[in-house]
Amino acid sequence: MTENKNKKLVTYLVGLPLFMLAMSFAAVPFYDWFCRVTGFGGVTQVSAGASEKILDREMQVRFDGSLEKGMPWEFKPQVRTMKLKIGETGLAFYEAHNPTDKPIAGTASFNVYPYSAGAYFTKIDCFCFEMQVLQPGETVQMPVTFYVDPEIVDDIEGKYVNSITLSYTFHVTDLPEVQASLDLDDENDVKATQ
Repeated sequence: MTENKNKKLVTYLVGLPLFMLAMSFAAVPFYDWFCRVTGFGGVTQVSAGASEKILDREMQVRFDGSLEKGMPWEFKPQVRTMKLKIGETGLAFYEAHNPTDKPIAGTASFNVYPYSAGAYFTKIDCFCFEMQVLQPGETVQMPVTFYVDPEIVDDIEGKYVNSITLSYTFHVTDLPEVQASLDLDDENDVKATQ
């Protein structure tokens, strides 16, 4: 009887950490799904087209840009604030510049504040949907097309929101293999001529 209890205890002690490890891998996609559905944490929504309804009420949208530590780019919004009607499509531009002598890839993470507005801030198109690669000395204008969903006025917390801040942070990303191999070929060409 004691041997049977020991086997159960060992099974439990081995099974619990394995279960916790499996749940830790499942937590990331579940949390991402939860945030996209609810707008929790300022996660925005994505739409294929413009809003079908435009309200008379205006919303101020603020734009913010920052860089992860170690990201050598310069990055900023072209316009700091914009007023538009709820449901109206807005178009804003961010500028990125690579002041280095080598190509650098970056990926933008984003959020919306206040968090209660995240479920109603809808992007139609955004530079943040894809990795960006800037060549040495290159400067680019990157658009984001968006609207504030009119359903925000029916939300318990959202109906009191008069201003929304859209923030982006660029992070260094590994260059795509094609770009990295081109850079390696260029370096080899330079060494061959020396």
